[in-house]
Amino acid sequence: MPVLDANVQNGDLEDITGAFELSVTARFDALVSGSWQRVFDFGDGAASNNILLTQFENTSDLMFAVYQEGIAHIVVAHDALIEGEVANWGVGVDPDQIVIDDSLETDVMSFDEVNEFIEAEIGRKIGIVGACTGFDAHTVGIDAIMNMKGYNHHFGLERYPMIDAHNYGAQVSNERLIELARSAGADAILVSQVVTQKDIHLENLANFVELLEAEDLREGFIIIAGGPRIDNKLALEIGFDAGFGRGTYAEHVATFVARRMVQRRRRPAKRD
Repeated sequence: MPVLDANVQNGDLEDITGAFELSVTARFDALVSGSWQRVFDFGDGAASNNILLTQFENTSDLMFAVYQEGIAHIVVAHDALIEGEVANWGVGVDPDQIVIDDSLETDVMSFDEVNEFIEAEIGRKIGIVGACTGFDAHTVGIDAIMNMKGYNHHFGLERYPMIDAHNYGAQVSNERLIELARSAGADAILVSQVVTQKDIHLENLANFVELLEAEDLREGFIIIAGGPRIDNKLALEIGFDAGFGRGTYAEHVATFVARRMVQRRRRPAKRD
């Protein structure tokens, strides 16, 4: 399919008769006041033979749907839309299933921009805690994001004046990390996973989400997964708010947490 310009009339397009992938760049400026705002809607009639990517009702959810001969195949990515933020999404269909990929390729703020944004929009320091959980003893990744020195000329979260960051190292149990986050009054928790043998990282991440839900704490924290084999799609499937893998730095995490806090417009959760 050719590159399409949303500002011009594109006319008739070639038929899509099999597997395909589409990538888009878009920004939603008004979520609550809008409803079913389309990124694209290709087809020959309402709910007939259509392919569309759209806001779900007037929420922050993003819906990808394929209608074929009156049958709807739908995937919804919850909280994928952040008002006023440019993002890239990739969607597609392979012979077996519909897939959606929230890539988190958004406008990343600089060190100074993050601090200015937090001060202006939140008005207080935000708390972020992190650790490498389970039996995983690797701290390189979490240290690169959290420690003051950072990595590759990118300062870590401890350097940010408007972020109260705590790195609890490695081999911290999920239960202990949640306890530490509550004690620190944290807004966000970073869970780093490096060891992947027998998918132990997936089990550990899923257990972390389950523990929060069991204690009715899930909505009180922004939770982020990180590691060399972690991507945003995987993290969302497990139940995290976001996932960061190779090539990301502290400013990626700080940008996401700050903007998500503003998006939620929530009061600090009661954790006692």
